[in-house]
Amino acid sequence: MLAHLPPVLQNLQLPLRLRLWDGHELDLGPSPSVTLVLKEPQVISQFSHPSLDRLGSAFIEGKVDVEGEIGDVIRLCDELSQAILHDDDGTAPVRSAHDKDTDERSIAYHYDLSNEFYQLWLDRDMAYSCAYFHTGQETLEQAQQDKFRHLCRKLRLRQGDYLLDVGCGWGGLARFAAREFGARVLGITLSKEQLKLARARVVAEGLQHQVELQLLDYRDLPQDGRFDKVVSVGMFEHVGHANLGLYCQRLCGAVREGGLVMNHGITARHTDGRPVGRGAGEFIGRYVFPHGELPHLSMVDAQVSEAGLEVVDVESLRLHYARTLQHWSTRLENQLETAAGMVSEQSLRIWRLYLAGCAYGFSRGWINIHQILAVKPYTDGHTGLPWTRDDIYSS
Repeated sequence: MLAHLPPVLQNLQLPLRLRLWDGHELDLGPSPSVTLVLKEPQVISQFSHPSLDRLGSAFIEGKVDVEGEIGDVIRLCDELSQAILHDDDGTAPVRSAHDKDTDERSIAYHYDLSNEFYQLWLDRDMAYSCAYFHTGQETLEQAQQDKFRHLCRKLRLRQGDYLLDVGCGWGGLARFAAREFGARVLGITLSKEQLKLARARVVAEGLQHQVELQLLDYRDLPQDGRFDKVVSVGMFEHVGHANLGLYCQRLCGAVREGGLVMNHGITARHTDGRPVGRGAGEFIGRYVFPHGELPHLSMVDAQVSEAGLEVVDVESLRLHYARTLQHWSTRLENQLETAAGMVSEQSLRIWRLYLAGCAYGFSRGWINIHQILAVKPYTDGHTGLPWTRDDIYSS
């Protein structure tokens, strides 16, 4: 049966089994923990150059099935890809067009899938962003509440502050800021499905006099400095490299002098922002986040500064996001039968690979995530901030 295999596969020692379309099984190493089921002869050609994009696409298109824990599947496919392709630092970054129509379609593709589907595996507030773990042993619900509190404390949110939440999702942070810190909040999103549920939850909690949610593009934000604080969680990944400067300018124009701006978002490993190597970035761009582009931390800092803001604090939450994604992946895997009744088979395959693959990628340092806090200084240069960060972490 070795004649079926490309020569590059015949000397590997991976705990991986291939089950061929004719029922024969081939082990690539001892004690296989994962089986890849190849549904048709043509798919064997994918294994002569097994990029993560090609392997993932074969699974999404139903040409390959998997047996085993999804985390083990991701790890072994990466080891297979690395053994044959070796290190690959990715292709040069592609600068996508990011006009309003394109961004609205991209957001709808990702976020308007089904509110019920997201509810299966997110926490009760449906926070679709990196949680914050004090020990790593917290439940997902606790860690997401701790993330909301961490953001509000960094923003030094006070009773009566007017907070702008850019990319507010299902409104969990907006409601938390209003309920726990007494803020007034304007949240904006491009997702109609998110907005519908988020508004219903605001009303259900009796917060409609404090929280207003709108379908609004960041490019249309008022530029009169009316907000005391601005928070943006999981948003600048969708902005694109070409528009990152404009995005920062719009946030700067929306906040008053002495006001704080928090950007919480995924950042690239490479300084030029090129995608993750061996095809992983291409897979995410094709199937998960169309037109998504990750900026490097240095790129974000540069554009924030050029816009007139001053960076005062940066924190990496890479391992926090790896843990968050592990929670999400496990919760989805435990609900596969229910999920299959909510979304198409192809969509479910995409999300299984995406969540488990990103958990693996963050744990390995392929990508990062940073909270970047900036202030809009007064004209005389002072910021009004404390001398230390003790107040952020004090009980």
